[in-house]
Parts: sequence; structure tokens; C-alpha cells
Amino acid sequence: MHSRVLEVTARLIERSRPTRTRYLEQMRAAASQGPRRDTLPCANLAHGMAGCSATDKQRLRLPGEVNVAIVSAYNDILSAHQPYQRFPDIIKAALADIGSVGQFAGGVPAMCDGVTQGEAGMELSLASREVIAMATAVALSHNLFDAALCLGICDKIVPGLLLGALRFGHLPVLFVPGGPMTSGLSNPQKAAVRQLYAEGKASREQLLDSEMQSYHSPGTCTFYGTANTNQVMLEVMGLQLPGSSFVNPDTPLRDALTAEAAHQAVRLTRHGGDYLPLYEVLDEKAIVNAVVALHVTGGSTNHSLHLPAIARAAGIQLDWQDMAELSAVVPSLTRIYPNGSADVNHFHAAGGTPFLIRTLLDAGLLHEDVNTVLGHGLSRYVQEPYLDGERLAWRVGSERSLDEAILRPVERPFAAEGGLRLLQGNLGRGVMKVSAVAPEHRVVEAPARVFNDQAELAAAFQAGDLNQDVVAVVRFQGPKANGMPELHKLTPYLGVLQDRGYHVALVTDGRMSGASGKVPAAIHLYPEACDGGPLARLRDGDLIRVDGDNGCVEVKVDAAEWQARAPALAPQGLGIGSGRELFTFMRAAFSCAEQGASVFSAELDQLR
Repeated sequence: MHSRVLEVTARLIERSRPTRTRYLEQMRAAASQGPRRDTLPCANLAHGMAGCSATDKQRLRLPGEVNVAIVSAYNDILSAHQPYQRFPDIIKAALADIGSVGQFAGGVPAMCDGVTQGEAGMELSLASREVIAMATAVALSHNLFDAALCLGICDKIVPGLLLGALRFGHLPVLFVPGGPMTSGLSNPQKAAVRQLYAEGKASREQLLDSEMQSYHSPGTCTFYGTANTNQVMLEVMGLQLPGSSFVNPDTPLRDALTAEAAHQAVRLTRHGGDYLPLYEVLDEKAIVNAVVALHVTGGSTNHSLHLPAIARAAGIQLDWQDMAELSAVVPSLTRIYPNGSADVNHFHAAGGTPFLIRTLLDAGLLHEDVNTVLGHGLSRYVQEPYLDGERLAWRVGSERSLDEAILRPVERPFAAEGGLRLLQGNLGRGVMKVSAVAPEHRVVEAPARVFNDQAELAAAFQAGDLNQDVVAVVRFQGPKANGMPELHKLTPYLGVLQDRGYHVALVTDGRMSGASGKVPAAIHLYPEACDGGPLARLRDGDLIRVDGDNGCVEVKVDAAEWQARAPALAPQGLGIGSGRELFTFMRAAFSCAEQGASVFSAELDQLR
């Protein structure tokens, strides 16, 4: 094992000992108490199976039969989740074939960040993760289930499902992917049309035609944003079947994998003989493996929020220092858009997760001695699924990359490091993803232009007021201010300015995107402006240095003048309209970004 991986893991275990111990005590107590349907009062049990078929009712009356909860994020708005419409029937049929039962325990909300980008609804996006977690807990609260299958892929949905499932960590839990849409218009072509539209050189009709050629069918969007980062991390954490993430929807192999996930859930129950609850799978080593997977693929910056939140739900105290130290030694082995031109279908064809896990294990960058939903040992995840006639089978994945322009072995990395930097300075503490930023653009020192929302920046761009070296500051975008929306709509504007030869950077207490691109962005800064943080003191013209190489974000203002400045107040009307009022209590309770920007962090840390 690599010495840095061992060092960070040991430190994480020691730091987490009090909270992890309490979590394990809770889960072991829950495991000893149930689930036992035979101990439920008769009226309770009758309610729980009243809607079942006669056959399933008979099975559920018997204490030795297995009942699997299905928790789904299906809806028609998310292309990635539309295929889940069919999954409950596939799962129930697969369970019936082996004498078990599947019940649709609950649906959780699932919003599409692609639809809400730049709209009021995006301010509900991060909060939706907490709602999904609570909805998952409601679904699993009925004490009827021996295991659970979670159906979710996209941005906040997988973290939310996992947060909720971890409170029922005494149950075996598997995640069931739906797969990516087939490749459409290339991601570089799509980005080029977006920039042309931002400059007024392409019409709305041309832009819409481009977008519809990119996002064209059921399945996950094919760029490497948060959704597809989720999938790679779930495999590396051992929570999905090997090689299952990027099999296209509505194919025989996809359906066979869904049925197999149902069968495997039964095997992991007490009645199945290989009892393996979630709390024994997701531990400190699994979290470290997830961080390594994030870095090696240049994954979404959103996981600098989600992974600490997920870890805390399991009693594990992950922080940005841990993530940054791992990033410094984990090489970059993939080039998937926005870090390259390929999409996830190309990545899968080049060798995908089985090859990636193989080369990382060989280099000692992943813990092999972990539990997975297939049992002990991550080496099982160098396998890939295929159909032998109509039967699902497994074979060892490719021992070499089939396209080193997309996927490389550790010996020939694209870069020596993963590309997530911890930023610190007198403007706060945040992160930057540098894997898609050219080395010559990673350090920017320029005057600030300060905006209170992204619409103000867009208007300044359209007016021609940003044709200069500039550090664009977009403040009052943190979790407490307005729910921390992604600011991905700014990417084309800032990209155009960079292409015109200006030195450009973004500084914000908000999020950028799972598809953060070529412009250096200091994001997730805290204390946030809404709490009187340093961004609230900035003024137009202040000289700001954003240094992605050395991890620094600072304003060069005389100290006495800086201290004398009164912080700007948050604009009136934040969090009003489009249902945002319902989330006021949640915004007030959010933790800082490094603790996951979560309403649960403090409560879970203090549990006794």
C-alpha cells in the first residue's frame, strides 16, 4: 500500500474513533433487534402486506422468508432515472423466482440539475439531498425488510439515498444503476455552441438543437459530472455490482444485472446465509477508496461536499485536508469530458472501472481488504459482466487499457496528481479542481468584480464590462444564504473571456458544477458571505490572487482598511418564491461546506 494512503487512513480512523464507535454500537443494537416481522403486532403486519399478492402474503407470514425494500428515485424528468420505471417489476420477478418478496417501499424526490441550472429551482438542489435522505428513512422505517435496493444515479440523489440508508446500516443495501444514454453530439461540440451563444454568435434554435443532440434519450448524461462520478465511487466502495455502472439502459445485460442485484441482496440477508450489513461495507477504508476514485478520474467537485456528509452519517470525520493529501499522490488516469473529449461510453469501452480498479490495486492506491456487496475483497471488482447466451456471467476485465487517450495505467498517467486543491487565505477556506485547468491558467492575480448573484455577472458580460483581466466574485451563494446553487451557467461567459486572452478566475462561496471546466474556480469558500465572511468585505477593484498551484486565495488590501470595512448585507428576497420558503429552516441549519453543507452533521456527531 502507498504510504500516504495508509497515513491518511490511519489518521481518519483515529480522528473518527469516538463517533464511529457510537455509530457501530447503534447499528449492532439495531441488528440484534430486527427486522423480525414475526414480532410485529398482527394489525401492523397485516397493514404492511395488505396490497401484496396471495403468494407474497403467504411468504411474508413466514419468519424465514426474505423481503427486500425497493427505494426508487424514478421520475420522467431525469433521463438517467426514467429507465427505473421498469425496474421494480424486474426486481419483483427476480425475487419471486427464488421464493422471496420485493416491496416498493418508497419513492424519493429527484430533481434534474440540468433543468434547474440558473433557475430558482437550483436553490433547492443541495437541500434536496437532505430531503432524499429523510424520505429514504421514511421508506425503511416500517421494520418489514431484510435488505434494501436503492435506485438512484444523479447528483444529490445517490448521496441522499446513502445518507438515509446509513441510518438503517444494519440492513444489507445495494445500489442499482440504470446506465448512460448512448453517445450523441460530442461534448466539445456542445461546449463550443454554448460559448457561441453566450457571445451572441449562435441563435437559440441552434443552441437548442445542439443540446437536444447531446441529451437525446433515456440514460445518464454522458459527460463526467457528479452523476457518473457517483457511479464510479459506488463501485469502488463495493456498493454496486462490478462493472455495472455504464451498461446502457433497456438492454438485456442491463436487465440481467438488475435481476442479479436483487438476488445478491437476498444472499446478504441473515436468511440468505452471508449476512453483510451496510455498516460493515462502508467504513473508513471504503471512504478513502472513494476519495481515491474521485481524484484518479478528475471527478466532481460536488463530492468535496457529499463525501464528508456521507462519511459523517457513518461516524467518520473526513475533511478537506485528507482529500487534498490523497489528491497529491493519486495520479490522473482518465480523460473524460470536461477533462478530455471522450464520454463515459468511451471510458467503459476502453476498460472502464474493472481496469481502473485493477491498476489502482496493483499500485497500492486502493484498500483491497474491504467488504463489498459480493463479499470480502475489492479484487472481485476487476471483473466485468457479460451474457453467456441468456445467462449473466463474469470474466476478468481487460488487463490493459484499450485506448490510452482515455484511460491509462498508473505507470503512464496523464498527470501525477488528482487535481483537487485545498485553498486557504484571508478570503477563507475552499477548494479548486485543477484537473481541467491548463497549468498556465491556474494562477490569476487581477482586480475583483463583485456580484451578488450570477445574473449580475451575465448582465455585465453582455454589456461588455468584463473585457479585462478579472477575478469574478459571486457571493451570497453559500448554503445558508440561498441553498448553495451550482453556478454552471457562468462557465460559457468566463470561458469566452479566457479565450479572448484575459486572465480570469472565479471566487465564490457557492458551488460550480460537477462539470467544472477550464477556468480556475475557488469554490465552497467559508465562512460564507451570509455569515459575515470575508467575501462580504470585498469591493470592485480589490486585487485578488487565486493560486491553484500553491493553494492560496487572498485579497491584497491593507490590513487596517480591511478590518475597518463593514461587511455587505445579503440582498433582500433571498430564498423567496418557487417553493424556496419551505426550506428556510433547512438553510439556517446547514453546516459549513467542509462538513458537507448538511443539516445532519452536528446532530450525527453528537449522538450518544
